[in-house]
Amino acid sequence: MSGNNLTPEEELVSGRGEDLYKTEAQETSRARRHRATKEFLERANCLRVNGSDCSSSSGPLTWNTAVKFLMARKFDVQRALQLYQQHEITRRKEGLCNFDITVEPLRSELATGKFTILRCRDVSTGAAIALFSARKHDPRVSTHQTTLQALVCQLDAALQSSDTQRHGLIFIYDMTDSLYNNFDYQLSQKILTLLKGAYPARLKKVLIVTAPLWFKAPFKVLRLFVREKLRDRVYTVTLSELAEHIPKKCLPINLGGEMIIDHETWLSKCIPALTAASETCNDLGNHAVLAQKDMEPPLESFGDQQDEQKEAGSPKNSERRVTSSAHDLVNGGDATSPEFSEDEDSSNDDSESEQELHDAEDDLQTLDHRGSVGSSATASSSTTLAAEPSVSLEGVDTTEDSVTTAQKRDENAVVNGLNGHVQTSQSRGSPCAVELASLEPSLHTADCSGFTLDQFVEHLKHKARLGLHTDYMQIKNTPPPGTFDNSRRRCNQLKNRYTDVLCLDHSRVILSDTSEEKHNDYINANFVDGYKQKNAFISTQGPLPHTSPDFWRMIWEQCVVVVVMTTRVVERGRTKCGQYWPEIVGNTMRFPACTVTNIEVHHDSDYITTTLRITDLKSGESRLISHFQFSSWPDYGVPESAVAMLDFLVRVREAQASRTEELGPIWRGHELGPPIVVHCSAGIGRTGTFCTLDICIRRLEDTGVIDVRGTVEKIRSQRAYSIQMPDQYVFCHLALLEYALLTGKMPDADLTGFEGDASDSD
Repeated sequence: MSGNNLTPEEELVSGRGEDLYKTEAQETSRARRHRATKEFLERANCLRVNGSDCSSSSGPLTWNTAVKFLMARKFDVQRALQLYQQHEITRRKEGLCNFDITVEPLRSELATGKFTILRCRDVSTGAAIALFSARKHDPRVSTHQTTLQALVCQLDAALQSSDTQRHGLIFIYDMTDSLYNNFDYQLSQKILTLLKGAYPARLKKVLIVTAPLWFKAPFKVLRLFVREKLRDRVYTVTLSELAEHIPKKCLPINLGGEMIIDHETWLSKCIPALTAASETCNDLGNHAVLAQKDMEPPLESFGDQQDEQKEAGSPKNSERRVTSSAHDLVNGGDATSPEFSEDEDSSNDDSESEQELHDAEDDLQTLDHRGSVGSSATASSSTTLAAEPSVSLEGVDTTEDSVTTAQKRDENAVVNGLNGHVQTSQSRGSPCAVELASLEPSLHTADCSGFTLDQFVEHLKHKARLGLHTDYMQIKNTPPPGTFDNSRRRCNQLKNRYTDVLCLDHSRVILSDTSEEKHNDYINANFVDGYKQKNAFISTQGPLPHTSPDFWRMIWEQCVVVVVMTTRVVERGRTKCGQYWPEIVGNTMRFPACTVTNIEVHHDSDYITTTLRITDLKSGESRLISHFQFSSWPDYGVPESAVAMLDFLVRVREAQASRTEELGPIWRGHELGPPIVVHCSAGIGRTGTFCTLDICIRRLEDTGVIDVRGTVEKIRSQRAYSIQMPDQYVFCHLALLEYALLTGKMPDADLTGFEGDASDSD
């Protein structure tokens, strides 16, 4: 190899022009690194030729690219190859290949300046300094892919500097003046995962500046996904503490420093590298090399900008100063509003539609299952307060009349107003005044099953996300323990929002029925036990316009004082639930058996609380209902953090306690009060998630043990198909871990590898 043809990276390895490599030991080290580079190239190019990596190019890697990966792993060939492979996988997975910085929406994303490389290096380490300004990020406008593309293409340009390869990178996550709406938990996790195990830059430290109080729990959870080595490099600091990590002269003015952010000049220096031909999937190979001085804007421009920025007191007024070389990039047009690409949520249908629910086809095959109810489902029965019998249909006429005959009761019997059990006229009383089955044993008890918190963390590490998905599929493939005969009766079919989400007969809520036809006792709702509380919940579908009267009849008869709604009326342009309550204060909706009046509405950032008064038209009696609507569940997937849902759970339980106390002596059932009605659209996905979290949290508080799988299986034995998607099942696990961290039950944990990512940077 001729010395005249050596690139700067080859010189770095071979030692030409370097004063550092003059001793025999240094010559040996130089030779070792040279051999490592050759070995890396041979093995990496073999992977490329055999198609074992994710690169779209079959051409060989260059020496330059090999050095980048080797330096990130201290010339350990095996670890560098693992980093290279993970890097290619991540690029392909996140859509970070072959992007064009001159077209929307990437062009406008770059122009926001939310991510930039500062012109000054850290004095003590020589590391380049990257800055992400959270206040400039709007998750509603920028997709994960676009934001990551803008971040990666700038990192690619910065990594052309041999100084950056040698000394690494410091990442500043500035949360100054940011709001909860600016925070994107999943994006933050992707950035951290990329930097720590899928990008050839040596991540020295992560500095989170002026983190607000609400960031406490998400930060603790984010730290779970990194190894101890990197975890010790992640800091939350105030503005004054930031100067202890980076000298003020290397910090921008808005972070208490002395430097001016000149993002447009930085972009103008990036353009030659960003538009260069790609050697690998990642555009790392053929960029022009940018020395440290090339990363600095012209000194003569500092004076005017510094005066302007000091006048403004923040960088906001100077963000859009454009140098001529970057003008076309940052001013070429307005940003578009790209569509999000995350997986869809649990319910995918209109309320008016009969098409199947997303991800429910396999479950539907079990709807024709016939057989007796499992023991777990019948544990609540007793001789004096018998649940509705389950009818085996083998060898039995299954006509509508035969089903009706099999379920006839004593003519003097009425449905108990609290728990759906039959009670004769001799013992009937006011609907909310009878001690009934709420005092019977619950399916969820303080048994010995489950994990302690330490065991739970180890369980998550062992299973990882894919393992939990496998567990969920095992649960999903288990047939429901019962029949759906009442739901399938001709007179009830139109009362089901979805034709494939039906009620198990043994746990369904039975409405009082005074009609001669005896066909008016059905509603798509099931009793679900809570922790040490029989029938703690009623899981139900979002009411249809024609089933809203039945919904309010159930509320009155079951003495319900709290309703939890985990969907919006319309999501993604589709009706998910009828408007069954008056939205405006002072308005009243009239139904055949009752009126419902809006007394008060309170808006929080994540939910809406409405106080309603329900009045029974027959008796003239009334009571107050607390209606909670959780509004922060995303249109796709599950929440990125459980903080909002955990706070929502607390508020619901507080309202349940206060409303139960208001009932006074007319409630003589379980101390936790009447059933809480919970619904989403189908009444199985988000509804099941809510019930699972409540049960698991109460058990954790009582015994220190967690059993998510057992809880879900028991809930599904009463409300079939609860927890509708694997991501909801995973969310329950991570939410419980987040709860344990929030409440101080465990100081920290290590979930390295949960997402299947690679090792940290050195």
